[in-house]
Amino acid sequence: MKLTRLSAYLLVLSLLTSCRKPRTVNTAFYYWKTVYDNNAVEQQYMDSLHCKRMYVRIMDVNNGDTGPVPVSPIRFKSAIPALVQVVPVVFIVNNVLKNQTQTQLNQLASKIAGYVNGKVKQSGKAFYSELQIDCDWTRSTRSNYFYLLNCIKSNQALKGKQLSATLRLHQLKNQQSSGIPPVNRVMLMCYNMGNLRKYGPQNSILDQQELEKYMGANLSGYSMPVDVGLPLFCWAVVFRQHQYMGIAKRLNADSLNNKQLFTAADNHLYTLLKDLPALGLKQGDEVRWENVPPAQLKSTARYISKYVATDTLNLIYFHLDESTLKNYTYETLEETAYLFR
Repeated sequence: MKLTRLSAYLLVLSLLTSCRKPRTVNTAFYYWKTVYDNNAVEQQYMDSLHCKRMYVRIMDVNNGDTGPVPVSPIRFKSAIPALVQVVPVVFIVNNVLKNQTQTQLNQLASKIAGYVNGKVKQSGKAFYSELQIDCDWTRSTRSNYFYLLNCIKSNQALKGKQLSATLRLHQLKNQQSSGIPPVNRVMLMCYNMGNLRKYGPQNSILDQQELEKYMGANLSGYSMPVDVGLPLFCWAVVFRQHQYMGIAKRLNADSLNNKQLFTAADNHLYTLLKDLPALGLKQGDEVRWENVPPAQLKSTARYISKYVATDTLNLIYFHLDESTLKNYTYETLEETAYLFR
């Protein structure tokens, strides 16, 4: 029987890992856009990778004039497919946690629970089993954040639901000062690890050498199950006279390879040859193109898999977006997931 390329690849991986007890790996996607509308290409990726879950950003929580308020909540133009479970995700800006009393945190927990339940119903779902909280907490906000998590866990509107939280690399490494959040499991964000604003050729999305400084025993010895988030996104970081200017969302790889617009260096930096007023760019601006090639994605997965201690792992790709997914084949994402098994 003739093996397909993917089947042959998976067979080799199976032989190489045959001495290790297989790990169950559940592949899923984050959905981080403000409007949900079922997309055929995105759904095909979900189907091809047998994804049973979608981690959907419901809203950000930031400070308003009268206290914490929802920011850019998601709107559902269509229902999430019937066979896909929704895991609502709420991003809390770290500054929200400062100078909050326990009474205020209790009230915030109730508001989050009620708002999330309402949005999940709008998505077409009558039930969900897990809520995820995303926050880059610090030593100064740790106490309030953990108190808020406990309030959310005990809220009657969320009775019986699992609570998970995101985990940054610095929180993984500095467990003594960062603490262990009071949740059922954590999702380790293996991206956005470099200094985006620093001029130079580095990749601030994913740098494996940087990643390895935080991993090892810090991951294998973590005191609760750890899931893994890997990046699929890319962006164009703009510098003017070596000063960070922002991300040019309308620039892509094709634009940068246009020799009438840009001249390329060997270090992922592109110099603009003429003004582009529609994009707010000027001649001489430099653009650093950052992405995660398939080979780098697999290399990172292979490294992390050595330190994952749990026998069941949720691998969550960031994020479900047609323009992003076109850079990765189904086979690439399936092979990457298989490296964790």
